[in-house]
Amino acid sequence: MFAPVQSLLDAGFALSLLDGPAIQLSPEIASRAQFGWTISVHILFAALSIGLAPFIVYFTWKEVRTDDERFTRLRSFWVKVFAAGFVMGTVTGIPMSFQFGTNFPQFSSVAGEMIGGPLAFEAKMAFFLEAVFLGVLLFGRDRVSDRTYVLSSFLVGFGAWLSGFWILVVNSWMQTPQGYEMVMRNGMEVARLTDPIAAFFNPRMTWMYVHMINASVISVALLVAGVSAYIVWKKRDADAWGTALKIAVLILLVSAPLQAIHGDAYARHVEDTQPQKFAAMEGHYETGTADLHLFAIPTDPDAFMRPSEENLFTISLPRVGSFLASGGDFDAVVTGLDEYEQNPPVPLVFWSFRLMVGLGFLFIGLALWGGYLMYRDRLTDSDWYLKAMIAASPLGYAALLTGWYVTEIGRQPWVIQDVLKTDNAVSPTLTGTEATLTLVAFLVIYTGLVLSALYILRWLIEDELRDLGVTESKGHWYGPLPGVSDDD
Repeated sequence: MFAPVQSLLDAGFALSLLDGPAIQLSPEIASRAQFGWTISVHILFAALSIGLAPFIVYFTWKEVRTDDERFTRLRSFWVKVFAAGFVMGTVTGIPMSFQFGTNFPQFSSVAGEMIGGPLAFEAKMAFFLEAVFLGVLLFGRDRVSDRTYVLSSFLVGFGAWLSGFWILVVNSWMQTPQGYEMVMRNGMEVARLTDPIAAFFNPRMTWMYVHMINASVISVALLVAGVSAYIVWKKRDADAWGTALKIAVLILLVSAPLQAIHGDAYARHVEDTQPQKFAAMEGHYETGTADLHLFAIPTDPDAFMRPSEENLFTISLPRVGSFLASGGDFDAVVTGLDEYEQNPPVPLVFWSFRLMVGLGFLFIGLALWGGYLMYRDRLTDSDWYLKAMIAASPLGYAALLTGWYVTEIGRQPWVIQDVLKTDNAVSPTLTGTEATLTLVAFLVIYTGLVLSALYILRWLIEDELRDLGVTESKGHWYGPLPGVSDDD
């Protein structure tokens, strides 16, 4: 059998044919794919809220302080984008909590006491705070004082960052659980909360929060830069958008290098707490010293499904993997994947990690390029840079998603590290047919939501261009949504 296909079968991704042409996945694989797809879409909008928050606070503060029309325009545009993302984030996020019951009830039973509190705090402390003051931002510019309006922008941003905090409390605890004890309850062994501080501020929490917040800021900075570059490219004297492009580049100059520095330290923490995940990130199978693969290309089809030193063309630094894992020892022994009875899907982790890191260095290069152009006062005059930022505008989200895949897929086969395996967390009454059908439904519906969000963004951009006087419309439509007036 063709090697990659056999590897897929061995990894548990087999498809079984039932009732003729119908394709059915196992309940575990379908449930994992469904939750993975759901959170992949949701995280796009969650990151939009988190990353856009500092921009909105700054634009609002500058508008109130200077009464500059540039910042009024930028604040108005990006608050609308934030509102659309907030709605989409709500719509895509709610079904995830239901999936804990429909697809992973065993997980809910075991960890309910540990995750229930943070998820409730996220709704009551963060979501409602964000929702209330977003209303003020959208409709209160002429109804509240300047001070209240600026405060509203800050509280909206604080709500977005607080929401991320409580969600990551849950996820980080699943990575490095502590502050609990296993007890018998109704004939089932479950986790009982013993130390909320230890559980909430577990070893992974700070690492995840800083990395995720900064990744969101980078993603949105690239989006702001891309939208600004496109509008400037269409209309060179669009001062507001030239200003937005400069601000986005300045933020990238700080956040992109910070992510690389923090990511390096984060990887050492992962090796200390989840050595199996670290080995999967580097495709390290045999226990011993580890090289650092800076660049890897498969040399045969097997390498896609089992990436290792034998079937990759790599540019590597000998023993630097050991150096990074240990924090300074080139001879440090790194546990290989062959030592474990069951491993995560290594190719997904390995290639996702390479893509994430590669994009991270691309962002540093774009930031430095933009900084140089700013120094030469040529930022908005360089067609090459404007086109590069337009092309790079979605890449921050690609890096964010691949980083999330490394985090989540790399933890497999555990849903709670060393406590509960994923196959034991799935509902025992869920059938493959049910799980596969709901997976297909989520794929269709969430794809529609993503396309709707992109349509709204395009509409806002084209409406902005029309407002700026860009009238050439060959193949383009700059009008409003059908049935929606400007007052709406």
